[in-house]
Amino acid sequence: MVVKQVTEKNKKSFNEVAVHPLQTWEWGEFREKAGNKVVRLGVFDGYKLTDAVQVIFSKIPHTNYKIGTVIKGQKPTVEIIKELKKLGNEERAIFIKLEPNVPFSDSSSQQVPSSKEKDKLIKTLKQNGAVSGKTLFTPTTFWIDLSRQEDDILKSFNSKTRYNIRVAQKHGVEVVEDNSDKAFERYIELTRETVERQGFYSHTEKYHRLMWQHLHKDMVNQNKFPIAHLLNAIYQNEIITTWIVFVYKDFLYYPYGASSEKYKNVMANNLMMWEAIRFGKKLGLKTFDLWGREEGKGFTKFKEGYNSQVVEFLGTWDLVTSLLYWPYRAAESLRWQILRTKSKFVKPSF
Repeated sequence: MVVKQVTEKNKKSFNEVAVHPLQTWEWGEFREKAGNKVVRLGVFDGYKLTDAVQVIFSKIPHTNYKIGTVIKGQKPTVEIIKELKKLGNEERAIFIKLEPNVPFSDSSSQQVPSSKEKDKLIKTLKQNGAVSGKTLFTPTTFWIDLSRQEDDILKSFNSKTRYNIRVAQKHGVEVVEDNSDKAFERYIELTRETVERQGFYSHTEKYHRLMWQHLHKDMVNQNKFPIAHLLNAIYQNEIITTWIVFVYKDFLYYPYGASSEKYKNVMANNLMMWEAIRFGKKLGLKTFDLWGREEGKGFTKFKEGYNSQVVEFLGTWDLVTSLLYWPYRAAESLRWQILRTKSKFVKPSF
């Protein structure tokens, strides 16, 4: 087994071993256009690519140093960790953040490793220079099993969720996939409105446009089934809720959504989730990943209404490659305290 950088000629096999949309070649191309440096490392058995990770490097403002991230990557191994440390030193990265797409369960499921396996992986990380880090993704998420019959899925929702779905249907709300330029511009409008209304820090408009270009438009132009799809809830001929969902292998993902405060009484969001589930089933997908869970948040309570399974991941680990790591952590903590305080008086912009 040899670990080395993956080149364009291995693009297809790279995507075959990638375990998440954020590890695909197309996601890396998008991040390169956004200004990041992307390095892809592969494990080769002879000429065959058997494993791979995509590292995205971001410059620390006003310095010559970088931060690397491997988000939703493969299960960490000693060989990969050693190559990541070497790469981090070459790129003047003070650390590389790892958030492996490795779910765990105490059940007897053969598809999800046990907590004992989790302990072994954490031990490997710690023994090779990784420390617990600040999260990018929440350590738990919700999964919905799409392999069940539609009626069984619907019956499993709590009564309030089913009621709200019926309310939207009675009002004549319709959910459709519309990937047109006009629908995407409405997505941008509603995202701006949602950010300003709720006052949270969001990716920029440029980020969303580049993401859509690489994960939808470019893939369609290359006659590929796109990763990104746009679902829209329409009421009285107006798009009032819009979601971008990702389709990758057997999974459907819900990473981005926005809605109008107007007509909120018609419960379009509840119908949107139900129709997204039906959309995934029509494509033959097995699991719907709702992209995060955070105790006490409104979106978490919303997702709980769909009888979704809580899934825990390996967590966030920083592979330290510089003594500057700890001063950086202290400065970053202070920065977020300032941003949170500022957001109480000045709403974040999109």
